[in-house]
Formats: sequence, C-alpha cells, structure tokens
Amino acid sequence: MRIDVVTLFPEMFVALTESGVTRRALDQGIWQFGTISPREFAYDNHKTVDDRPYGGGPGMVMLAEPLEAAIAALRTRQANLGIARSRCIYLSPQGVRLTDRKVCDLTQETGLILLAGRYEGVDERIIDREVDEEISIGDYVLSGGELPAMVLMDAMIRRLPGVLNTAQSAEQDSFAEGLLDCPHYTRPDHYKGVPVPEVLMSGNHALIARWRLKQSLGRTAHRRPDLLAHRQLSKLESRLLAEYQQEQDSL
Repeated sequence: MRIDVVTLFPEMFVALTESGVTRRALDQGIWQFGTISPREFAYDNHKTVDDRPYGGGPGMVMLAEPLEAAIAALRTRQANLGIARSRCIYLSPQGVRLTDRKVCDLTQETGLILLAGRYEGVDERIIDREVDEEISIGDYVLSGGELPAMVLMDAMIRRLPGVLNTAQSAEQDSFAEGLLDCPHYTRPDHYKGVPVPEVLMSGNHALIARWRLKQSLGRTAHRRPDLLAHRQLSKLESRLLAEYQQEQDSL
C-alpha cells in the first residue's frame, strides 16, 4: 500500500514513520509513504495557500488551485509506481464516520491520497473535482486534518498482512467482530488483592473462548448498546449475554 498526504505540516507524521509497528512495517516495505505541500504549487511570492471566504465569516479557506496541483502531482507519483488508480480521501467533520469495516475496505486499495485541510476547510470545488470520499473520525473539530489522517493510517497499516506479530491480534480487536473487546490480564496472578479470572488460568481453550465472548457481549451491551442493535445474536450469544447480565445483577 502506498499512502501520500497533502499537508502543510509533513513533520507531524514522524509519529507514524519513526515509532512502533508502523515504523517497522515501513522499514519492511509493507507500506510506502510520502507527503507534498500545497505551498510548492502556490503562484505568488508569499506561497499563499488560503484566502478569505466569499460571503464573509471568520477564518480562511484553502485555495483550490494549489491543492489541485498537489493532488495531480501525487496521482502522477503513484502512477509512476505502477498504481493504476489513486483514491483521494479528504479528512473532514462532514465525512462519513470511520469504522472498522471502512478501515478493512480501504486496506484493499493500493494507492491512497489523503487531503489534510487547515483553517476553515478547503474550497468546495476541489472536493467536487478531486475527492472520492470524505471521512470523519468523530463529531468534533480539530485544528487540521493531519491527526485524523494519522488515525486512519494507523488503523489501516496495522491491518496489513505481516504488520502485527499474529493475524489474530487484529482479528480479536474491538469492533473486528462488531463487538467491544473482552478484558485482558497478565502477570502477576494477583494484583492488590484482585485475582485473574480463574477460567483464564484453566488451560481449557474452549471455556476461555466462551468466557471472552460473554465478556465482549456484556461490555458491548453496557457501553455501546447501539452496536448490538445492528447485530443478530445467535442462540449461543443470546444465552451468554443473559448469563453475563445475571452475573452482574448478583454482584
């Protein structure tokens, strides 16, 4: 996968390129990365990339022409790398909400161009002409699109084959099966008087899997009931959820 970002602040992306599993995957060639600044395509001596909005109002709006030229340059860059089609995504509060399913779908793309806006946003005409999709990471506003771009990138990269130590690490994450993750424990067996649940010490993998599913169902029902509203529970899942609720009521 090749990811290029249109950004005024390329230095921010060292959080991914210089740290953790994303850096290791980059070093291994599992994904490739580049940035480009719209200032490279500004046509005045001051390298201006924004102007006042028509109709008045606070803030500034990013100019269409430098952005379009930057996106075109990245499409050419990716085409020269053998990528037939580059998908352009604008990180925006007006976009569709990022989900695990969306992340999985995007990992099938070979080339992505992420547009990280600033100020009050970008000229709507560049969205109409160049952007394939708008994506939001939540119902709030940030100073720019760089952090949302990094969130999207991290979520995608860890899903790529060979990035995590085991494929199960991604498969068992929260939301991977439409449920929140179960609780996790490690050594010591007792911490400040609280023991690890006995079933996890049993070595019985079937019982452990059953317990984990029950905890995931219970946590989801308690913390994110909206997720269960869209899920058709199996007979086993319904039974486990009932057991979980009975256990909580008895505490």
